[in-house]
Amino acid sequence: MQKQYLEVGKIVGTHGIRGEMRVECWANSPDFLKKFKKLYLDEGKTALSVSCRPHKNIALMTVKGISTIEEADKLRGKVLYIDRADVKLEEGEHFVQDIIGLEVTDADSGKVYGIVKDVLKTGSNDVYEMKAEDGKLYYIPVIPDVLDRFDFDESKVYIHPMKGLFDDED
Repeated sequence: MQKQYLEVGKIVGTHGIRGEMRVECWANSPDFLKKFKKLYLDEGKTALSVSCRPHKNIALMTVKGISTIEEADKLRGKVLYIDRADVKLEEGEHFVQDIIGLEVTDADSGKVYGIVKDVLKTGSNDVYEMKAEDGKLYYIPVIPDVLDRFDFDESKVYIHPMKGLFDDED
C-alpha cells in the first residue's frame, strides 16, 4: 500500500527575522518544493500554506501565518510532507519511498532475492541496495537490462539479474 503523504524534507532552521525557514530537501532538488502551495506536517494531519524558493542546496520556505523568527523556530526539526495527489510523475518515474521495502523477485523464475533497503543516486543510474534474507547486502543497477517491472500492488520489483550480481553465480 502506497502512502498518501510522502516525506520531502525537514525544517532545519530559520532564515532572517521575518519567519522564513531553511528546509533540507529530500527530493531531487530544492526546486522541486517550489511547485507546491501546500505542504504538510504530522504525516499529513496539518496543512501549511507555503511558498518555497531554492537557495544553494536548501529551500527557503515561508508559511502563511508565521511572520517572526520565534514562530518559525518552533517548527525547527519538523518533517515536511507532500500529498501524492499533488504530483504528476513522468512515465517510468517513481517515488523512492515507494521503492524502499519492495521485494526483489526474479522476473523469470519467481525467486525472491531480498528487500530493497535504499535507492542510491550514482549520477549515471540509480542503484538499489538490497538486503538478502541472510543479511548480506547486494547492489542492483537500475538499468533496462536488469529492471523488468514494478508491481506496487504486490510490493515487488522484478529483475533479470546480471551474471555475477549474486554470489552463487560465476
